[in-house]
Amino acid sequence: MATEGIEAVFLETHNWGRAARFFQGLGYELEFETDHNSGQFRCGDGPYVFIAEVPEDREPRTQIVFKVPDADAFRADSAVEVVTPFEDTHFGTRLMTVRDPDGRLWSLQAPRKEQS
Repeated sequence: MATEGIEAVFLETHNWGRAARFFQGLGYELEFETDHNSGQFRCGDGPYVFIAEVPEDREPRTQIVFKVPDADAFRADSAVEVVTPFEDTHFGTRLMTVRDPDGRLWSLQAPRKEQS
């Protein structure tokens, strides 16, 4: 099973309010906001953008997230270095980290299966 393209872009910022206004100025609509200076935006049917505020002493990161429909069925090709296998997240998904040949880290995200 392969990925299904880009699902999201995860951005860190030093100023949640300014970042939110910037993306709204580009036509993104706020889908939800958390109570800890973060939130999710979307523009049309494209990938969502999730923005989270980080402390000033931390360099803001950007992470592209690829969509995987089923974490249990996904098998990374031998050309893909798996850094961390799929793990449940606190925000309701399963996340895997892989490294490309140039050392960049990429995230793969799948829905969490409902527990019976």
